[in-house]
Amino acid sequence: MQRMPLQHYALAGLLALAAPLAMTADKEVAPDQVVTAIEGVFGVNPGQRRNHIKGSCAVGEFVGTKEAAPYTRSALFSGKPVPVIARFSLSGGNPKAPDTAKSVRGMALQFKLPGGALHHMAMLNTPMFGAANPQTFLDLMLALQPDPATGKPDPEKMKAFKTSHPDNLAQSEYLAANNPPTSYANSAYWGIHTFKFVNRKKQATLVRWRFVPQDGEKRLSDDELKTAGANFLEQALISRTQQGPVRWDMMLTIGVAGDPEDNPTLAWPDERKQVKVGTLTIASAMPQKGASCEPINFDPLAMADGIAPTKDPVLQFRSPAYAVSFAKRLGGI
Repeated sequence: MQRMPLQHYALAGLLALAAPLAMTADKEVAPDQVVTAIEGVFGVNPGQRRNHIKGSCAVGEFVGTKEAAPYTRSALFSGKPVPVIARFSLSGGNPKAPDTAKSVRGMALQFKLPGGALHHMAMLNTPMFGAANPQTFLDLMLALQPDPATGKPDPEKMKAFKTSHPDNLAQSEYLAANNPPTSYANSAYWGIHTFKFVNRKKQATLVRWRFVPQDGEKRLSDDELKTAGANFLEQALISRTQQGPVRWDMMLTIGVAGDPEDNPTLAWPDERKQVKVGTLTIASAMPQKGASCEPINFDPLAMADGIAPTKDPVLQFRSPAYAVSFAKRLGGI
């Protein structure tokens, strides 16, 4: 599969440094400010991602269905196979993070559409994000800075963060109440943001999506958490693909007037209309070093025709922040 030239991503990173700052709560948060804060928590691993550093690559295809046609003209849903490069990962910048940690898992996808157009999705295995705006995410990273005396975050700073940032509560409670998945193949992944699907009549519909595993959602038991080991996820995915293709159904949720559009911490009502609009098939998986997913930026604002972003401040901020991180690792920093 053809990949976007690395020079394009480097340019994106340089442009991001001059991009408009995200406005939240009368404060300005710069992309490089957030990336620097992440480095302060986890340190720097030159040439590697700052966040979701630990991951695995996979390849496969996506086949969309005609059920999406009333909502979008995107070629993703033509009914023809679309090549996909995928990356599965753990959140954070620690390359040795244990796979048993009650932290976020990610699934990022790059679709190659006819004519060479690319579409990216960067999803999480929680139904919501842990920040309504970039300031909350920055404040979390600042609260997590290790105390020089202990090498660990200051409990009082974390307590103050939780008290002053209620938008972080829903995701934190979800992670605390749900053990990690037994495999990347046994987890659902949510787009977390609201997007716009635009059809051939140029009509826009607010949507959210998630990918539901056909293998079923399975979580580690409390006993399994103690014995699973620190690095089981990658091999579990590789072994599963060696047995046959792994599939997820793409489920689209249709929004209505009044549904939260610009806040990824707020869920939509369960009774919203849901439509199956395609199937993702992963044919093989492999370690990320030297594999096709390793150099990809997975910018969530890299969108093909027929799908558009909302003004969600976190969604808008992710793109320049990703670009800053990418520019650093491209430069071996």
